[in-house]
Amino acid sequence: MITNFKSPSTLSLAMVPYGFNYKLKIAFITIFIFTLLFSSGIIHAADGVKWHPGHYYQLLGGAKNNPKYMMDAVYKDLTNTPALQGIQVRYMWGDIETAKGQYNFASIDKHLAELQKRNKRLVIMIQTKSFSANSATYVPTYLRSVEYDGGVFTFKGSGPLKPTGENLKLWNPLVRDRLIALFRALGERYNSHPYFEGIGMSETALGAPLNPVTSTQTNDFYKNLYNVLQEARKVFPNTMVMQSVNYPRPIIAPLVETLKKMGGGLSHPDTYLQERGLLMEGTKYTSPGVYTYYPKLSGIVPLAPTVMHHNYQNTKSDSSGYEPTVVELLDFLRDDLKANYVFWTRDPKYYQKVLEMLNWSAQKDRTAGGLSTTCPSTYTSCVQ
Repeated sequence: MITNFKSPSTLSLAMVPYGFNYKLKIAFITIFIFTLLFSSGIIHAADGVKWHPGHYYQLLGGAKNNPKYMMDAVYKDLTNTPALQGIQVRYMWGDIETAKGQYNFASIDKHLAELQKRNKRLVIMIQTKSFSANSATYVPTYLRSVEYDGGVFTFKGSGPLKPTGENLKLWNPLVRDRLIALFRALGERYNSHPYFEGIGMSETALGAPLNPVTSTQTNDFYKNLYNVLQEARKVFPNTMVMQSVNYPRPIIAPLVETLKKMGGGLSHPDTYLQERGLLMEGTKYTSPGVYTYYPKLSGIVPLAPTVMHHNYQNTKSDSSGYEPTVVELLDFLRDDLKANYVFWTRDPKYYQKVLEMLNWSAQKDRTAGGLSTTCPSTYTSCVQ
C-alpha cells in the first residue's frame, strides 16, 4: 500500500590518531556530544512498551519479499522453532519512501499479517548505511538532488580509494528532517500494532569518506543522529526503538547515556568474539568498546545484538581468528552481554545449526529461549 503522509578540518572522529593529545580530543568530543544531547531535552519512556524478548531471525536483501522463500523456509522455521519469537527485516529507506512523502507499506503489512497468524513478532531495521555504492533503493531518488546536496557520501574500503558503500549526509538538516519524516510515517502506522515489536537504525560507524568530511560535519552527523532517535522515540512510545552501535568509540558513552534517558535500546551490527576494538575496556587514552557497555546496562535498557554472516565464519573482522560454533556465539551473547534479543542472520550455511541449537531444551523450554526477560527499568512497564 502506498500512502501519502504529511506530516576546515578534515579530521573524522573515527580517525582520531592516538598520541599525546588523544585524551584531550576524547574529552572534548565527549563534552561536545553530551552538550548536544542534553541541551535539546530528553524523551522519557512511555507506559506500556511491547516486550517479547528472545531469538529472532534476521533477513537481508530481496528475499524478504519472495513469497515462496518466506512460506517454505522462514515461516516454516518459525512454526517449528518455539524459541524463535519472530523476524527482523532490514529495509533501505527507498524501499519504503518511493517518492517524496509517499510510502509503500505493503511489505511490512504482509509480514505483520503472516506473523500475527503464527503469534510471532516483527522488528525492522532502517538501513541508514549501504555497503554497495549507488544502490537503487538505498535512499529515495529525490534525496540525491541538489536540494539535499546529493543526500549521501561515498566511503571506501581497504582497497586504494575503492568505493564500497554510501552513508547519509546526516549533517545536512534537510536530510535529517526527511529521515525524521520517515519515522513519523512509520510510527503513525505501526506503533499501536501489537505484533510490531521494534524499530532501529543501522550502525554508527561513519566509514572512511572518499572525499574529506570536516570535523564540523562529523559532529553534526552525530548530533542529528541523536535528533532522529529522539523523534523516533516520540512517535514510537509503545515500541522498542534501538540504535546499532559500533564505532567511533568516543561517541558511545554519551549515546548510551541518552538511550538510558529516552528509553532506547542498544544493538550492534556484528558479534566478533575476538575483536579488540569492540571488546577493549578502554584506558586514559582510549575509549572502551561497545561490548563493555552491555553488562552494565542489563536490566536498564533493551539489549539487542546481531549475528551477521561473517560472525559465523570468524571471530575477527579481518578473518585472522577462528570459526566459532553457534553455541560459543550464544554463550557470549547470553552470558557475557546479557542480551534480551538476539537477531540471527539466516545464513544458508549456518541456519540449520542455529535451529538445532534453538530446539535444544535449554532454549526450547525456557522463556525467551534462555535470554534475559527483565523489563528494562527505563520503561515504566512492559506489555507482554
